[in-house]
Amino acid sequence: MAKEKLVIIKEADLTNNCPECFNQELKLTFFQRHTYGRLYDRTTKDVTHEIKCKKCKSLIYPVTWTEDIERVYDYYQKMVAPNRASIRFTTLFYVLTLLLIIAIAAGAYIVLKGPI
Repeated sequence: MAKEKLVIIKEADLTNNCPECFNQELKLTFFQRHTYGRLYDRTTKDVTHEIKCKKCKSLIYPVTWTEDIERVYDYYQKMVAPNRASIRFTTLFYVLTLLLIIAIAAGAYIVLKGPI
């Protein structure tokens, strides 16, 4: 089973008021999803975000955002540069592929050689 991990792309400290406790210490974090399996490591183009208050530790959901928070979020979203979506194969993949090629070549050699 492949493991999924959210890798931090960008973090920013915001000076907007928290809708819960009205403190001015918010943190905006953008994540990109990475999938790790036995045969490959995959970087997806999925980007998620999270705004969290540093004082009350609550997540600020888009429903409770003020216009100022939306404006700052839009600004930072334009600045985020996620990694390109890609697939990198692991060493196990290359070893299994090489063994498969060797097995096919040996089988073809035995069939073409014929009985002695």
